[in-house]
Amino acid sequence: MSEQEKKLLIVEDDPGLLSQLRWSFEGYEVEGATDRESALAHLRRMEPSVVTLDLGLPPDPGGVSEGFATLKEILALAPNTKIIVVTGHNDRNNAVRAIGLGAYDFYEKPIDPDLLNMAVERASRVHHLEQENRRLATKESLSPLEGIIAVSPEMLKVCKTVEKLAPTDVSTLILGESGTGKELVVKALHELSARSAKRLVAINCAAIPENLLESELFGYEKGAYSGAAKTTVGKIEMAEGGILFLDEVGDLPLSLQAKLLRFLQERVIERVGGRKVIPVDVRVICATHRDLKEMIKEGSFREDLYYRINEATIRVAPLRERKGDSVVLSRWFLQQFAQQLNRPVKGFTQKALIAIEQYEWPGNVRELENRVKRSVIMADGSQVSEEDLELENSKTETEPFNLREVREHAEHRALVRALSYSKKNMSHTAEMLGITRPTLYNLLRKYNITG
Repeated sequence: MSEQEKKLLIVEDDPGLLSQLRWSFEGYEVEGATDRESALAHLRRMEPSVVTLDLGLPPDPGGVSEGFATLKEILALAPNTKIIVVTGHNDRNNAVRAIGLGAYDFYEKPIDPDLLNMAVERASRVHHLEQENRRLATKESLSPLEGIIAVSPEMLKVCKTVEKLAPTDVSTLILGESGTGKELVVKALHELSARSAKRLVAINCAAIPENLLESELFGYEKGAYSGAAKTTVGKIEMAEGGILFLDEVGDLPLSLQAKLLRFLQERVIERVGGRKVIPVDVRVICATHRDLKEMIKEGSFREDLYYRINEATIRVAPLRERKGDSVVLSRWFLQQFAQQLNRPVKGFTQKALIAIEQYEWPGNVRELENRVKRSVIMADGSQVSEEDLELENSKTETEPFNLREVREHAEHRALVRALSYSKKNMSHTAEMLGITRPTLYNLLRKYNITG
């Protein structure tokens, strides 16, 4: 552990003893507090791995009420912090009660700095190991595929579909609103395919003017038109042996739809201004936010092309339909931007998390990313507040009337929410839900939720 990670908060109302203990912990960043208010302020600021807590704090120095109140608040704010409760001699009842509430260990007065140092060192090591395990587990659980952060059943289903389709060469159509992450699905298909060593070539059909799009796709011969000073290879040829990704294929002009259909049928192209037939081996993946079936009815998209590009379909759900994803994505983006922008932001307040979960996110993941980036810049303290996000909540839900369905819907949603909030810490999740761990595991199995 680095010295930065070894942080200790000593909560002790005796100034003399507090001063003595401050110098007893070599290699630790040590802060001291004499009451509950200052203890919680230091807790938020320094995020210690270990807290030593004297139960006899003002305004009840002769009792334990204030000490237990402080213990509960520390556990609520930082449930992973290891708390060593300092009790009076032979006061085992309060020691046992503190352990039952969530304290890591207890230590009886009179204090021997060397023995207390050993207890703190042991607690610090346990905290470090648990933190590392959570980091590894979170990275694995939140990234079912490289580059995709998700916990919702909708996105986990997408990931399973990607794993099945990736080894094949079927033409794949990815449907979803703008900003849902369709490009990440394409990258995952490429990475898991047998074509991963070759190029993934992307072209946005909506971003290039119609008169230039044909040349971009198929290339052109020297002298094909004014300004064509040399023969130029198009995107389709550039993807030889790899994958061609046609983004926003619904914006492809009808004239080019016919040429693309011919390529998909015969797997050969002709450059603009050329007569040579060039065979090309590529897998084609398309994406669009448009309703292609409606466009077929309107006559703006070819039905035969639709079935050529749609041998397999992947639908990426909008963020508002992906329960739990907005919270884990927000935490992921916050961590990335805080590091990138060198900001001291560590997380979100509870109200901010609720606001993130309830917001509709019309711009999907792209809007979420922009909001979090701005909030990291605007946040005054170590946590992003609801005000920093500047979200307007307008969420309405249609609930079923059948009581069994209502209960199961509520249980499933509560489980997913609690797992997201606790970062899949089972003890914390059970505590938030007010149930035992065995009951939690039974419910996870019942609703087929991966813990």
